Amino acid sequence: MILNIKRTIPPGLANACLCLISLALLTGCVKNSNESATEMRSTRLFDGKTLEGWHEDVPDMDSDSTLRTPFIIRDSLLVSLGTPGGHLITDSSYHNYILDVEYRFAGTPGNCGVLVHASAPRALYAMFPKSIEVQMMHENAGDFWCIVEDIVVPDMEKRRGPRENWGITEGKERRVQNLTDGSEKPLGEWNAMRITCLGDSIQVIVNGDLVNFGYDCTAKHGQIALQAEGSEVEFRKVLLTPIRAWPDSSKQAN
Repeated sequence: MILNIKRTIPPGLANACLCLISLALLTGCVKNSNESATEMRSTRLFDGKTLEGWHEDVPDMDSDSTLRTPFIIRDSLLVSLGTPGGHLITDSSYHNYILDVEYRFAGTPGNCGVLVHASAPRALYAMFPKSIEVQMMHENAGDFWCIVEDIVVPDMEKRRGPRENWGITEGKERRVQNLTDGSEKPLGEWNAMRITCLGDSIQVIVNGDLVNFGYDCTAKHGQIALQAEGSEVEFRKVLLTPIRAWPDSSKQAN
């Protein structure tokens, strides 16, 4: 497993994170395997031509059919126009995989996200499907947001706030902050996000940096969703690779 924690983390916190992640490895929270990862054939969830294999869930379009769809194909890119708010969701469910996403903000930077282990639609605020969100919001890429599902990370109280405020529904502290600052590329450049889901663990790497790792997730499988959440975002890669064990660090860094 890659453990590239950037120098922008205060030294004490970085050391604590390294110790806690090492402890998780030793105690089996990560469920690492001594054998090398066995990867099967990758699938491009977006082929640059159609949105076959996906469906939209855009609540405002229920009452106003004249609204534009927020998800289009433009110049062979999948584009989330940002509004109206909603989700583009895979028809199929997945478990034990690497999801490679390459994205950039097309204009004014703002908010978006990739949801993994998605299931019941509109479970939160009559908008968000039950899931774990991997945040793409500008300067916050890699945060976890708990959406009627939960996950555990090292150093929980520093990264999620006071325990009494934690929760997975409206009004609760659902954000789990990432580990780094400065992992995103300058605006206009492409970011590479790698999300690895294996068993009840989720790891997030952004541009080669480990930015988040969680375990004891309350879901182990589900659909994958891309958000329309206010800002225009372009995607040029959405690639899924099934796995049976944790990849080695050289594969994770690519």
